[in-house]
Amino acid sequence: MYHAPGKKREFNAFVLDTTYYGAYDETTCIDWTDDSKCFAVGSKDMSTWVFGAERWANLIYYALGGHKDSIVSCFFEENSLDLYTVSRDAALCVWQCDTELNGLKPRMPKQQTEEELAKDQEEGFTEEQQGKEVQGKVNESEQGRQKKVKYSCAAKYFFNKEGDFNNLTAAAYHKKTHLLVTGFASGIFHLHELPYFSLIHSLSISDQKIASISINSTGDWIAFGCSGLGQLLVWEWQSESYVLKQQGHFNSMVSLAYSPDGQYLATGGDDGKVKIWNTSSGFCFVTFTEHTSSISAVTFTSSGYVILSASLDGTVRAFDLHRYRNFRTFTSPRPAQFSSLAVDSSGEIVSAGSQDSFEVFVWSIQSGRLLDVLAGHEGPISSLCFNPMKCVLASGSWDKTVRLWDMLDSWRTKETLSLNSDVLAVAFSPDGNELAVASLDGQITFWDHDNAVQTGSIEGRHDLQMGRKELDKITAKQAAKGKSFTTLCYSADGQSILAGGLSKFVCIYHIKEQILMKKFEISCNLSLDAMEEFLDRRKMTEFGSMALIDEGTGDDDGVAIPLPGVKRGDMSSRHFKPEIRVACLRFSPTGRSWAATTTEGLLIYSLDSGLVFDPFDLEIGITPSNVHRVLHQKEYVKAIVMAFRLNEKKLIQEVLETVPCNDIEVICSSLPELYIEKLLEFLASSFERSRHLEFYLLWTQKLLMLHGCNLKTRSGKLLPTIHFLQKSIQRHFEDVSKLCDWNCYNMKYILAISQQRGIKRTAEESENGDLQYLEESSNDSFIEESVVLS
Repeated sequence: MYHAPGKKREFNAFVLDTTYYGAYDETTCIDWTDDSKCFAVGSKDMSTWVFGAERWANLIYYALGGHKDSIVSCFFEENSLDLYTVSRDAALCVWQCDTELNGLKPRMPKQQTEEELAKDQEEGFTEEQQGKEVQGKVNESEQGRQKKVKYSCAAKYFFNKEGDFNNLTAAAYHKKTHLLVTGFASGIFHLHELPYFSLIHSLSISDQKIASISINSTGDWIAFGCSGLGQLLVWEWQSESYVLKQQGHFNSMVSLAYSPDGQYLATGGDDGKVKIWNTSSGFCFVTFTEHTSSISAVTFTSSGYVILSASLDGTVRAFDLHRYRNFRTFTSPRPAQFSSLAVDSSGEIVSAGSQDSFEVFVWSIQSGRLLDVLAGHEGPISSLCFNPMKCVLASGSWDKTVRLWDMLDSWRTKETLSLNSDVLAVAFSPDGNELAVASLDGQITFWDHDNAVQTGSIEGRHDLQMGRKELDKITAKQAAKGKSFTTLCYSADGQSILAGGLSKFVCIYHIKEQILMKKFEISCNLSLDAMEEFLDRRKMTEFGSMALIDEGTGDDDGVAIPLPGVKRGDMSSRHFKPEIRVACLRFSPTGRSWAATTTEGLLIYSLDSGLVFDPFDLEIGITPSNVHRVLHQKEYVKAIVMAFRLNEKKLIQEVLETVPCNDIEVICSSLPELYIEKLLEFLASSFERSRHLEFYLLWTQKLLMLHGCNLKTRSGKLLPTIHFLQKSIQRHFEDVSKLCDWNCYNMKYILAISQQRGIKRTAEESENGDLQYLEESSNDSFIEESVVLS
């Protein structure tokens, strides 16, 4: 038991208070009483223990039995010490306590003689340690004569009366409505009302086991999680309807693609499914299940209404996003496993590379016919990419070459680029003038493909920073020498490139400078393998890591040796930890975000923080149309408040910029204090992208002048906002002041030259006219900035 961290930042947030002993096997569940005086712990040893969070006089611990299988969940009744325990064999025990919650009495400190105290000090125990030591015996002093807390089994119920419902896997209890929800391995769940165990209803939501259950605060919605299929369901039990039904890939994702407008993402997984996600909501709205094996690549056509996917089942399928159906299936003359996929910019030709026959197959999307088979590679095809501007296809292979095929010239090899190592990924820049190639030696090379000339290279092996897996017999530093990038992607402007591989880091490089700009850490989850550079020294022995010791898988003591080159771990192993890796990277066409498929799932990194609708104190009457109506009536304060409650940036900007400059001071004085901080945050972000410097500076000045005293009392909370505001204004001040100084110096220089030359009066008049023209032209460039500075 730890002291939880508070609101203030502390150096050591979690402080260990007490360690409790009781159960002999793994702990499965914990539940607290409403006043946090006691907590109950369930275990796999079929026992439930009730501990006091403090050392109460009449309760230190209490052990409860009565079950024949491991405990799944335990729950306290509301404002009571009464307890419910649920076991895996579908049994429910109701435990009644003879003591009320407020009947727990604090323990009086034990009086010690001088001899006992000296003896304890000799043994190295302090009084504080003695007070925190959990004992199983109650002192035979006056505390022992008090009435102890006692539990009795009031009732015992079984769930399998209606049928065979063994293997109860999850349970949740809502204390206010006395609603018990239990889930089973068969996908069935029950709703009961306690303490009389009245069945409300029983339904089946899946054919997989229910791994977790949660109930919302009002008790109306129940959430179910099925780990076998990656399902998340929210059920409204009174109307018996779905509120939310989502399912992810129940195996790892291996590929993804952005739609041309950046609104949708397509992902393919090892489970053979293709899923389409909405980037704004994060929800999957359609799933295609026609493939029978792992998906290796997915891509959109230029129209955005067709998705193509290549699979190891030997097919390339085209899906229609209007009718949500598979309207084309492309196959090769002889069976082949497709490992890569590419579509040309017109959306008429699709090509797929084979792993086993070392060939590239080309089809027409309109007719579905096989146009050509491109042979020439001597190893598996690892990557394909079409030039976005020219009719050229680039194919990378394990034979250490990249071949360029001309679509217009009977698919002949236009050029062959030789590298020093196996090619893992190829990518064209958005303008089509550059080709990036990732190879097995950890390098990213850049090519001018028209002239077959290498223009640059990046050594990225040191930037990967590989972690050490539990079963590795060499250090992470040595293991990194054999690692490389497996996926590449250009940014939307073509100035940067994203690279990822078998590591928890994604690197973004500047192409022209060939330097690392930033590294993104995609996960901090230590339950994944290869997350840390050094293994835990507590698990290291003089012979190596303890994880190398196989504890056996049953009666036979044979050691299962995993196959070499296995990326996803040995599924037959008793302890299986998936390895952290980045399978695919793609940049959004908008240039504002990029996505990665990783062991953790689909991750989206964005520059726009307001992609998700996040209203504040929203009501039914607050809509954009009502905001515009109030704004048309010139009720500016009300319109600003309504816009902030909707929390839509474009609407807030529209309302603020409609306010006349002369009314800013009156409106600032009339704004509620709650919206002053929100307005300052919006102003700070507006300085980054708006041209109306003077207008927003007026807003900032009036807000700080009128509300400065009130804001000062909350300076600690507002400090990040003020810093952001100061940074934005300072940046503009430096830019504008440099421009104004440069203009002033130029004018002084011209005047000084004209005076030194001593030109005649007529010439001076003409030059004065030219000078006046120069002054007017230079004034035009900084007249608005000088107003801001004044």
